[in-house]
Amino acid sequence: MTTTAAEAERGNGRRRTGPGTRILAGMLVGIVAGAVMGERVVALQPVGDLFISLLVLAAVPLVFFNLLAGLTALADKRTLGRLAGKTVGYYLTTDLVALALGMGAATLLAPGVGMQLTEAVAGPVGDAPSVAEILLGLVPTNVFRAFVDGNVVQLVVLALFLGAATMALGGGARDRLATLYEDLASLFRRLVHLILWTAPVGIGALIAVTVGRYGAELLGPMARFLGGLWAAQLVVFAGYMTLLRFFGDFSPARFLRGTGSLWATTAATTSSLASLTVGMETARRLGFPRSVYAFTLPLGAQLNKDGTSAMLGAVFIFTAQAAGVTFAPADFVAILLLGLLLSEGSGGIPGGGFVIALIHVQAFGLPIEVAAIVGGIYRLVDIGNTTVNIMGDMVGTALVVRSETRRADRGNANGGKPSE
Repeated sequence: MTTTAAEAERGNGRRRTGPGTRILAGMLVGIVAGAVMGERVVALQPVGDLFISLLVLAAVPLVFFNLLAGLTALADKRTLGRLAGKTVGYYLTTDLVALALGMGAATLLAPGVGMQLTEAVAGPVGDAPSVAEILLGLVPTNVFRAFVDGNVVQLVVLALFLGAATMALGGGARDRLATLYEDLASLFRRLVHLILWTAPVGIGALIAVTVGRYGAELLGPMARFLGGLWAAQLVVFAGYMTLLRFFGDFSPARFLRGTGSLWATTAATTSSLASLTVGMETARRLGFPRSVYAFTLPLGAQLNKDGTSAMLGAVFIFTAQAAGVTFAPADFVAILLLGLLLSEGSGGIPGGGFVIALIHVQAFGLPIEVAAIVGGIYRLVDIGNTTVNIMGDMVGTALVVRSETRRADRGNANGGKPSE
């Protein structure tokens, strides 16, 4: 009988510490260091930035080859269309709900009432993208530029085309390419494993800088704004757990235990692309089929912005309150639709979610001086944004996996014919 490495270690009275435990230890050390050192802890920022760079380095090829390997494993093209329909429908629905919750939380707590916006923002912040611009931006005009820029949605589209072409080849060519995609995906998964050994140090440094830098900022109106936003995002989280409880194969407790290291990464890096790397590895450990998660997670990195949507709604109402502007109920239809459009197209706009919030505010004639206020604590805002964004992707993946599994089970019960 062969003895595994884990069994050998247990036999020797030793137990290897898991990645989640190591990352938690790094976070605790970072919190203590930030509290003790204060703003001097910013000297550790390059350590955290290096960790983010390593994750992003692995993310682009990992997403591309994982998706290609997953696509070539699909039974037919109809399966891909079904996955796309379920995934996009879920993402659009949850984005709208999150946007409305962010607006509702800010309305209840009224952080902008009585504030004076005295700072100014230099230069234009840009224009809202049109639907045509967003659609055209999905297709890369230069393959190499898509890789260099790390444009996830363009890489997904490119992989979809190449995957469909590979499936159409048939015969030995398809098999050889499928093997190549699988080998390259395995290579970059191994690279992620190596990078994650540095996670306790990198995440600890990022947490230390966050704790040391912020503190005095969390006073008065900003505390109410941040508390309201996080409360809205907490409601979104509760919605996720409810969906898992009734429509998923995971209990909420089991899901959170299995994804713990991912939330440490989202909170510390506030980077969806860096977190996507860890998210795909987490999905593999949870036992999700790669043909599903290799599609849903990269697509979610672009389309599913529940945390960002809640932030857009909260910033909009906060600014309106500070400026003393009120809107008629009918106006909120346009406000919600533009917020949804902006969140879906935010990947192509420099500056991320914060610039998107400014464009949303500016589009309705509100003063963008809010940037000088919310911008001061934006990293704290982005902790919730990124965590909820990625959690929405993971929950959506779990729901799609469950749906596909039940469909396959019904097909088996019908003698191998898929249930319609």
